[in-house]
Amino acid sequence: MPAPSAPAATARAVPPAPGTLGRALLHPITTIRWLWLAYMTPGRPGRPVSQTELRWMYTGWLVAFLLKMLGSSWDVSWHFRWLRDDLAPPHLLNSVGTAVVIALVVAHSYSGYAVDRRALRLMQWGIALFLIAIPLDIINHRIYGLDITSWSPTHAVLYFGTAVMLAGAIRGWWLYAQPGRTKNLISLGLWLFFVENVLFPNQHQEYGVLSLRDYLAGHTTAEPSLLDFAAAQGQTPTQFMLPVPSWVHPTWLICAGLLSLLVARKVIGLRWTATIIAAAYLAYRCIAWLALVGAGFPPSAIPFVLLVGAMLIDLAVTFRLPGWLAGPLVTGVVYAAGVGQEALDILPPWNWWSAIPVAVGFGVLWTGVDLVARSAWFARWKQPVEPWRTAERESAGVSSSGV
Repeated sequence: MPAPSAPAATARAVPPAPGTLGRALLHPITTIRWLWLAYMTPGRPGRPVSQTELRWMYTGWLVAFLLKMLGSSWDVSWHFRWLRDDLAPPHLLNSVGTAVVIALVVAHSYSGYAVDRRALRLMQWGIALFLIAIPLDIINHRIYGLDITSWSPTHAVLYFGTAVMLAGAIRGWWLYAQPGRTKNLISLGLWLFFVENVLFPNQHQEYGVLSLRDYLAGHTTAEPSLLDFAAAQGQTPTQFMLPVPSWVHPTWLICAGLLSLLVARKVIGLRWTATIIAAAYLAYRCIAWLALVGAGFPPSAIPFVLLVGAMLIDLAVTFRLPGWLAGPLVTGVVYAAGVGQEALDILPPWNWWSAIPVAVGFGVLWTGVDLVARSAWFARWKQPVEPWRTAERESAGVSSSGV
């Protein structure tokens, strides 16, 4: 396959590779210099790269989002104990992950390696939205004071930007990775971070329900300064800890969380895709729960009902149930499972009357996913958009329509 027509670069001496991972870590400056001289030459999206190099790049994405996930998990528990602080440790940990994402997006943008044009645009737009939302969120807090709710508009932009950049990483990896175990494992990892980001807003209710219970029992885990500040804003403990209606948690868990698992199942194609991702997410939440509670932070409820829905999604897709039928069935069983978990007092309060509109809505969303998956538009969208290859085909007299 011919190399892309990139601007000619001046020949430059490339130092030898570090040889081993240990040597690379012991000499970071030398390693970075080698990486820059060996790979950071200008190129267009779709530039050929070996599978080894591809794995290294997308392992970088996994590391970046692992740091961001750890920081965000710590952050939500932090806000139920302490007053907000822009330079709080969880914010700094999340910022390290964001810095790695920025470095990766710059590398993809400059070199053209491991992405097509659509994947690159998603990465660029996603990180841009995220970075725009950060100062807006700080301004929001300066104007309106303490706001720990996950459902604020500025927080929503942060989640949306993260989802968009993850969509770009998922697309790039899926387009260029060769079929096999490694492709499946990294795809599952990227989708795990996508689902965690989608479900993150629900953690406000999952922390709030237990924090409110402890407060009413007279042994709150929140610092007095946090409660005093909330009271000064005219908020009751209930408004502060459970600021959204009871129908929000199940609606978001099903129509956003389970919908993400459904799309992951159809994209990756492994029989138990949704179940594996949901189980990994819940296992992470349990480990984080132990670590945070052990460090003196408030506990949270964990939505184990997600696993029930994930298993049903895998079964419904395997047996090819239509979305208009599968959506309501899955919703009904998840709500039934929610009765048991709420009875154990380890689930935020659900509005059970919301089951009917949520069932209808999830059926509509599932049907929409099925229709899109079978559409000619989606078949075209799955093809890589590589400007330099398109130019070569056109110069050879081959039509590039449909790309």
